[in-house]
Amino acid sequence: METRSQWGTRAGFILAAVGSAIGLGNIWRFPAVAYENGGGAFFIPYLFALLTAGIPILIMEFTMGHRYRGSAPLTFRRMNKKAEFIGWWGVLVAFIISTYYSVIIAWAISYSYFSLSLAWGDDTGGFLFGEYLKLAETPGQIGSMVPSVLFPLLIVWALVLFLLYRGVSKGIELANRIFIPALVIVFLIIVVRAVTLPGALSGLDAFFKPDFSQFFSPDVWIAAYGQIFFSLSIAFAIMITYSSYLSKRADITNNAFIVGFGNSGFELLAGIGVFGILGFMATQAGVSIDEVIDGGVGLAFVAFPAIINEFPAMNELFGLLFFISLTLAGLTSLLSITETYVAGMVDKFNFSRKKAVLFGGGLAAIISLLFASQGGLYFLDVVDYFINQFGVALLGLVEVVLIAWILRKLKTLKDHADPISDIRLGSWWTISLTMITPVVMGYMMYGLFKQNLMRLFDNPSGNYEGYTDTFIFFGGWVVAAAALVIGILLSLAKWKGNTEINNDENYFDDREAK
Repeated sequence: METRSQWGTRAGFILAAVGSAIGLGNIWRFPAVAYENGGGAFFIPYLFALLTAGIPILIMEFTMGHRYRGSAPLTFRRMNKKAEFIGWWGVLVAFIISTYYSVIIAWAISYSYFSLSLAWGDDTGGFLFGEYLKLAETPGQIGSMVPSVLFPLLIVWALVLFLLYRGVSKGIELANRIFIPALVIVFLIIVVRAVTLPGALSGLDAFFKPDFSQFFSPDVWIAAYGQIFFSLSIAFAIMITYSSYLSKRADITNNAFIVGFGNSGFELLAGIGVFGILGFMATQAGVSIDEVIDGGVGLAFVAFPAIINEFPAMNELFGLLFFISLTLAGLTSLLSITETYVAGMVDKFNFSRKKAVLFGGGLAAIISLLFASQGGLYFLDVVDYFINQFGVALLGLVEVVLIAWILRKLKTLKDHADPISDIRLGSWWTISLTMITPVVMGYMMYGLFKQNLMRLFDNPSGNYEGYTDTFIFFGGWVVAAAALVIGILLSLAKWKGNTEINNDENYFDDREAK
């Protein structure tokens, strides 16, 4: 059996974990969510969610991976054999996300090239959906492959699989040591330029001005917890896997605080940059911020190219820097997402790392071709919505309830983390995971299930984005359910790898596990 990989340095682990957390959603999701939920007032529930859900769950998952020395499936199995399927559920969620996340990175690479000549022209929406994506007329229609998406997609997978093939310290860690500093430098340049544009201050005022009338709305607090879940890479196998490569005396709690606040710091930086630019756009168009605010694909690939067209100078350079930042943020996250199922296969089926990379990564790359077709954007949109809401969020709720209430492992994890951490875990950690997070996330999931089931059965024309019942059912519900069902089936397969914990693997007295 191969010796378990380790990070070369603590900084390497932190950069990799931060790189996983900092993704496309930090740049195009957080600014819009904050603005729509009270502006500056949103930072209070956001900080509360970070301290009562984000960091506590990070600490929990870091400790799980470090104590049980395995991928997510192996970690849950070592905690309790019946819980293994939870680990595979997380791995399958990560697998599905990797298949379409890679395509968005391919778009960013293409747009980095388009920036050199502002190839998107004046009609940026028409260029994206028509000339570039060649979008099919009907959702659910696959159509033919789009070469302009396919070729950069192949580059993305070639680079990611090469880095994973090289291993944890020589591949993932080395890449993050390069990509994360580069991302921060590039984005700082973007922010400095953004805040010096005419009208930037009006955008920043809109972003930071608190609207306390929304403060007591449950939806605002749910949005804060949702943003923390979706941006920190928690609750779908990544942080458990990464922490399993930590050294014996790694400071669990301190690392979690650094990663949590590092991710939030970048989100704040992204908000400043994005709203500085939106303020400029609103000023140029003579409209309010409300009329130019957008999120997701529309912000990155329609609004921003339109804004770049209006820049007073160096349009091409700014466009290049912006889309390079998207590419770097996407690549560091995709590396971590793909590593979850590579590690799972190595542990469960005793694959060599190289075989797991080629098999798991190769399969994900093949499936990702669906999203490089003419109908790819529709599939991406519905799969992303359902796998995030009923994969990541639901999985996080189940994971916390399982560990805190059913397996009652919080004391075990606390006793493992405290002796090696500078910051001791007090009652805030236990209360957060036993009470606050389950209640808030339970309420959130109840609302999501109710909303989407009512859309599906009571109001056919009111589905998510107006998609048909059939498309929503097969492209959304079936995909989200498949992650759980296939996860259960994989947990029933016979283990070929080692499931026992020994002193060489985990460095601690495991009398409880034995």
